[in-house]
Amino acid sequence: MMTNGQPRITVVGGGFGGLEAAFYLRMRLRDRAHITLISDQDHFLFKPNTIYIPFGLHPDKLKVSLQRPTQKKHIELVQGHVREIDPISKRVTGDGVNRPYDFLVVATGAGMRPQEIPGLTEHAETIWTPHDMLHLRVALARLVADASEGQRRTVLFLVPPNNKCAGPLYELVFMLDTWLRRKHVRDLVDITWSTYEQGYIQAFGPRLNTAVTGEFEERGITGYRGYAVRSVEEHTVTYANGDSLPYDLLISFPPYVASTPFASLPSDDRGFIATDLATRQVDGHPEIYAAGDAGDFPVKQAFLAFLQADAVAEHLSSQILGTQPRTLFEPNSMCVMEQFDKATFAQVPLRLTGIPERPVEVRPDADGMYRVGSSLLWRPGKKLLGVYLPWRFNAGNPFHAGLPWKGMEAGLKVMSKVLAA
Repeated sequence: MMTNGQPRITVVGGGFGGLEAAFYLRMRLRDRAHITLISDQDHFLFKPNTIYIPFGLHPDKLKVSLQRPTQKKHIELVQGHVREIDPISKRVTGDGVNRPYDFLVVATGAGMRPQEIPGLTEHAETIWTPHDMLHLRVALARLVADASEGQRRTVLFLVPPNNKCAGPLYELVFMLDTWLRRKHVRDLVDITWSTYEQGYIQAFGPRLNTAVTGEFEERGITGYRGYAVRSVEEHTVTYANGDSLPYDLLISFPPYVASTPFASLPSDDRGFIATDLATRQVDGHPEIYAAGDAGDFPVKQAFLAFLQADAVAEHLSSQILGTQPRTLFEPNSMCVMEQFDKATFAQVPLRLTGIPERPVEVRPDADGMYRVGSSLLWRPGKKLLGVYLPWRFNAGNPFHAGLPWKGMEAGLKVMSKVLAA
């Protein structure tokens, strides 16, 4: 069951959760385990910054090759798509893959299912892949051209049910407002927002709802909460409450599903793997872990994926080293929301509620840890994260560990005390 006397750890997925887990495992275990990374891509994509693609950023600037960091850290890299996991024989198989394991980390991420909403695929611009963002760039250029010719246009943003993290769409609506003002056509573009949520960015509590409400009022954006989409037709979106809203350009973040469902593992109805919250071990399979969006934690976000991956690596390493894990997963979200003219920082300690309609809430005992604030000074922080993370991954190092992260974390604490409340 081992390679050269070492336990075989297989990590499936080359995104945030997968790379953080693989690099953290190597940092903790050094030469005590054989680590294999299986990815269906030869590169890592820094997806949070794809929000800049519609406004001119080239997608290649967001890619980090997996070859160099895996070689540097002596991690075997296999390019392929895992489609099946056999927990009995401890083997993963799929397109170009047939590998045994002793421990397995599943970090295959989430996917989108726009076809869940009738008409969404045919009529909406969506924001999941770089290709989607490039398509949106063309649509925005057309919008500006029409407005420059004096034609009034309506842009409608749509958050449907079962979207697990609409943060990037909130960024885009603010970025679009600022961008249109700089193009001197904002007065000819009506911007409308609709979401199934009862509060804006509902999972992150009342302070972000208040912040977004204030931004909408200041920017002249019309917002509708509690609007669950029923269907999309050309130029019209119809909602479950019977109302309908018009649009010339519809921009949506579709419902989430698991990118690769695994029938052999316990999962919910959307394919997300059932896990123990603290350790991320898969229910009934303690040698298998799920990190990031592949697991059943209801909010899908890069920073939460890092925390999960670190918890996985700590718990798994402790089993091999015969020690106690130094950290477990505690959901504490952190994000910087781009707006072009400023940015909004949020630090949000979360807890599960057990209520399907509102699966998470701000932890009641969060005290000073729950912070939200907007400032121009948060924009450099957003840019710095976009440089720091690719630099860490390109070197084969985990994001959320080591002296560089401690320095950045200290800086964030100081900024949050001054610029957030």
